[in-house]
Amino acid sequence: MPRPMKWRKVCCLPERNQFGPLRAEANLENFVKMTVDEYETIRLIDLEDLTQEECAKQMNIARTTVQGIYNEARKKLAQSLVNGKVLFIEGGEYRLCDGQGKGKGCCGSGCQRHGHFE
Repeated sequence: MPRPMKWRKVCCLPERNQFGPLRAEANLENFVKMTVDEYETIRLIDLEDLTQEECAKQMNIARTTVQGIYNEARKKLAQSLVNGKVLFIEGGEYRLCDGQGKGKGCCGSGCQRHGHFE
């Protein structure tokens, strides 16, 4: 019997979910899809300067899981930048936080960035 899936806690959704070259067509060969939980690892580790251990605690998952998610996210960023592909951020195995978190990396009770796309 497989383990029950553990949802990744995400503090906030990105303000925009599409990035890429100007005037690029997003067809099946010209886009990369990044999940919201992959985006969250990039935000926490690269922008908020959390360690993988701190990121794991914030997202309520194992450090090894964070490492795998982060590696995939970096590959997707590289594909978008190097190959000029449109990057979409959507979907994934996540739940938005309740805005009550405290400390580095969490937007806390003042969170205004909870979006509506999935």
